[in-house]
Amino acid sequence: MLKRFAPLVPFALTALLAACAAQPTQPEIVQQPQPRLQPLVLQTTETPVEVEQPAEPTHDFSSAQGYEMPVLADSILERGFKLVGTPYRYGGASTKTGFDCSGFVGFLFRKEAGIELPRSTREMINLDAPLVKRSDLEPGDVVFFNDRGRGRVTHAGIYIGDDQFIHSSSSRSGGVRVDSLDDKYWRASYMKAKRVLALASVDGATVHR
Repeated sequence: MLKRFAPLVPFALTALLAACAAQPTQPEIVQQPQPRLQPLVLQTTETPVEVEQPAEPTHDFSSAQGYEMPVLADSILERGFKLVGTPYRYGGASTKTGFDCSGFVGFLFRKEAGIELPRSTREMINLDAPLVKRSDLEPGDVVFFNDRGRGRVTHAGIYIGDDQFIHSSSSRSGGVRVDSLDDKYWRASYMKAKRVLALASVDGATVHR
């Protein structure tokens, strides 16, 4: 009898070994994919949604709406640009004689807006016109400077946009010209600005002295 079962022993042993070897492979295959797949999918879908939302600026439209006299400003500046290169002349207030700074500003406002401005920058800066912050400047605003370091106004020009202004500078620098408020010299001497065009009446005939 023992001899009859002897040939079956090797087969039984190999079957047991095969069953033992096959068991550990199952948990390894099931456990690997589950923890790694889920967090990766969640992160890639959420990030782009949050980045896209915050960009929709409307600041430029709101600031442009506040300005009331664009037509007058355009005509003042258009005439001013035609006068670029006109010589500087102390006390001058016409195209024949040339201009000093206040003469140039007064000439343009008188001809194009019907506003008679005071002759000197010291009187001009005291006009009862709205004071404008540097960050709120609009074309046509009158800008004032203290370019001699004495604590009082000595120069004026007209803002044209893009941080630039037009003015009759000096005989040395070529008279009527365009300069930048960001230029080191003008940035240091900038004082204030006034919206003088707010003084214009509907028919453009208001006179302010």
